[in-house]
Amino acid sequence: MPDKKRIADLHFMDARCKLIDLAAFFDRMDRHAGEEDYRDQALRSALPLLLENRPDRAKAVLDFLSDSSTDMLSSAPFQGAFGAPKPQ
Repeated sequence: MPDKKRIADLHFMDARCKLIDLAAFFDRMDRHAGEEDYRDQALRSALPLLLENRPDRAKAVLDFLSDSSTDMLSSAPFQGAFGAPKPQ
């Protein structure tokens, strides 16, 4: 079983890169005009989950960004997903 130093040695640079990518995304969103986007707001709202001291942060973020509705659509508007629940 690896220890914390080994995990950091293996994965820190990747996690750092992802965090910088997220910061750059927020910078781009803040710099440009237009209506607020629910996906941007969803990511910002999920950030406190990352700082909670809990063993299931990844699941908590995934659940937070998942559409939990059970209503069936008569047809899909496109093939794919939005990545965050769209406000009703």
